[in-house]
Amino acid sequence: MEYAERDQEQRPWLSQYGNHIEEMLSTPSHPNLPSAVVEAAKEYADKAAFTTVMPNGMYGSLSYAQVDEMSDAFALYLRKVLALEPGDRVALQMPNCLCYPVTMLGILKAGCVVVNTNPLYTPEEMEHQFNDSGAKAVVIVDLFADKLEKVLDETDIEHVITMRVPEFFPPIVKQITYGVMKYWNRAIPSHTMDVTRLPAALQKGRNEGGSEDVEEFWKDLTHDDLALLQYTGGTTGVAKGAMLAHGNLLWNLAQIRAMTASHLEKGSEVVLTALPLYHIFACSVNFLTMYLVGARNILVPSPRPIQRVQRAIENYDITWLTGVNTLYNALLNEEWFIAYPPKHIKAAAGGGAAMHHAVVEAWEEMVGAPLTEGYGLTEASPAVCFQPLHTTRHSNTIGIPVPMTDIKLVDEEDNLVEPGEAGELCVRGPQVMQGYWERPEETAKTIKDGWLYTGDVAEMDEEGTFKIVDRKKDMILVSGFNVYPNEIEDVLSRHDKVMEAAVIGVPSKKSGEEVQAYIVKRDESLTRQEVEDHCREHLTGYKRPKTIEFREDLPKTPIGKILRRELRDEVLGD
Repeated sequence: MEYAERDQEQRPWLSQYGNHIEEMLSTPSHPNLPSAVVEAAKEYADKAAFTTVMPNGMYGSLSYAQVDEMSDAFALYLRKVLALEPGDRVALQMPNCLCYPVTMLGILKAGCVVVNTNPLYTPEEMEHQFNDSGAKAVVIVDLFADKLEKVLDETDIEHVITMRVPEFFPPIVKQITYGVMKYWNRAIPSHTMDVTRLPAALQKGRNEGGSEDVEEFWKDLTHDDLALLQYTGGTTGVAKGAMLAHGNLLWNLAQIRAMTASHLEKGSEVVLTALPLYHIFACSVNFLTMYLVGARNILVPSPRPIQRVQRAIENYDITWLTGVNTLYNALLNEEWFIAYPPKHIKAAAGGGAAMHHAVVEAWEEMVGAPLTEGYGLTEASPAVCFQPLHTTRHSNTIGIPVPMTDIKLVDEEDNLVEPGEAGELCVRGPQVMQGYWERPEETAKTIKDGWLYTGDVAEMDEEGTFKIVDRKKDMILVSGFNVYPNEIEDVLSRHDKVMEAAVIGVPSKKSGEEVQAYIVKRDESLTRQEVEDHCREHLTGYKRPKTIEFREDLPKTPIGKILRRELRDEVLGD
């Protein structure tokens, strides 16, 4: 069913669009992402596009023209030097830095597919994602190259390109910054892999041609061509690659711009990016959306501890920022932020996890700008709902659907529920993924008759405003990152001294939720420290249990399935 065919009465949220939000958007005029970013680079050529700010205030910047030229060079390196083919996957594994836009846009211009990878992944997690995606090349920050070396021979990766956080900084600033990291902090590990440094790769690419040659790589790409493999657990199971096409992303960028148009001015915005660009939220909202409107992007490599963003906020006239509840809450408790709250912010966006009402109120009172909440998921590129900026917003809600997006709420029998009743939130729109990479059965479970079944349970009021009330699955949301109990339980159960394990999410003031583990010992000598060491070896930090409780047994169904609900009820008192 096409969008225009659905009964108007089934879209009560349209009354909230007013004159500020377009109901029907034109099909994006650009056939692919490279076409769009090349046009933006020409329009804003001399303007600063990205600035990476270190905790001590040292920084490096690239203009739109520089990003355009460097990404062309990287595209030529991939296609003509490495001889990659259209559609080949290239993994990116780095924190926020100038190298990210250069390499991501270069991959897209090469007609290849970006595989975003968390740089904090353990070797085990890296191996799974690289093998599942079939990545042939990886661009990795030198901070974690030693982890790649441990699993490289177990993957199909043929080419390794390394980069540094202060890459493309002014020479003296780069030398000082890198020297501190390498010699003072001793943060750069050694490895014996055969690698190419990113600056050398760019130079090799430049030797192969220019922008006219690069255009041949991307000019025939269409909305249906794959652009991004964004890994997620989906609504169940192990990490899967959501296939986001050029059209999915272009449509979502148009939808985001439509919802924020009242507070977004071309060529004048300065956006703070503390969320990681490898996460779909920051990738689509902070990077791609803001790039196309000529914004200056202030990149923070790591916002933890929160003092690391101080110089970025104090030294630049930030007009926009995005974050999760924990980031805003942390800022509101910083003395320097309280004493001198930023004066130029037009709006802030919260997502990835539920925003706490008290945090929103405190932020808006202190900063004097709206903190608006949205809802999205990797499978939808990600934006699905957003609280309108031009009118009074409903607190503790996810707002209304973005243009050209339908939502329905259904019960267990797939029947529509009435307004005010809870049902599974299902999404249909041009931003919905093509499916999960090489997992047709998982795709069929998630996308039915064009509707994406999210696994989230929501309610809609009479005006068409939505509120998330629960999650259908057992997913745990830690600071905006999905954590899946099955994965953690599997890791715990692999310890020789563990008989069985169960994992649940419990409330956390710091991260929204945190992981709590219950373990039945196989060997009575097992200690909490041994479990923590085991998790540190196999799991990224946010996935590790914060609380570990040993039990004699675990609650189970008659057929032996562990009842996580009973464990949650013990904690929550339900």
